[in-house]
Amino acid sequence: MKKIIKFFILLIGISGFAQDDYSIMSYNIRLGSVDDGENHWNKRKQPLVDLIKYYQPDFLGTQEGQYPQLTFITSGLFGYSYVGKPRTADENGEYTAIFYKTKKFEVIEQNTFWLSETPDKISKGWDADYERIATYVLFKDKSNGKQIWIMNTHFDHIGKEARRNSAKMILEKVKELKAKKDFPVLVMGDFNSVETDEPIQIIYEELNDTRKISNSAPYGPENTFTAFEFPAAKEKQILDYIFVSYHPDVEIKKFAVIDDFYGDGKYPSDHFPVFVNFKY
Repeated sequence: MKKIIKFFILLIGISGFAQDDYSIMSYNIRLGSVDDGENHWNKRKQPLVDLIKYYQPDFLGTQEGQYPQLTFITSGLFGYSYVGKPRTADENGEYTAIFYKTKKFEVIEQNTFWLSETPDKISKGWDADYERIATYVLFKDKSNGKQIWIMNTHFDHIGKEARRNSAKMILEKVKELKAKKDFPVLVMGDFNSVETDEPIQIIYEELNDTRKISNSAPYGPENTFTAFEFPAAKEKQILDYIFVSYHPDVEIKKFAVIDDFYGDGKYPSDHFPVFVNFKY
């Protein structure tokens, strides 16, 4: 028996480290400063936090989150903190925040850059309507020492050139991060682009869509944008994605678009969250 145990330990040592389970969620939570009537942030913020608490992602990337919203989410989630900065000098500007479980992960490195010709300072890029940013973090699992890059972004909704060049910038940053420390990179966000649009096709040159490589069939609706319409329109409108770089030790187990609702038929946001289980 001892020989058998030693043999399996040897196999693990040869093939690499044993895989562990992780989860990640991307969620455009809709700005809290806009007047959405019955869908105003104050009316949907608790159902939104309840949804996140139920699924308990290891990593959560939010888009359109403003400081008061991020503060509320943090106060409602036990054991989470977030990394990020606003896209403008105004603290209430949009963050591409990355939440994580503090007991499980340590932040090794972090940064936010602008999707523009001057990425190191507050700026609009090309024909964008707003300043746009991406935030990335290198996390270390405290229990096993594994490290992983997580990136979150939100592309402009108006500027076609901005979206195209933003996709190129994201890929360049992914290459830069992997050259620095060759760990898996997961890139999530609201890309304001459907699959056939040029920005997504550019991203496909280097990254895999977790929806397409999941071991299990994708769960939930295809579309990720609802505009608060209930039930959500059935036409395919995928704007939210979670991409992953190739890594031999990463396996995408499950992919889901979560269409949970509350009350008599209301969604916590005008986007559905995208949720992925993976092994690494």
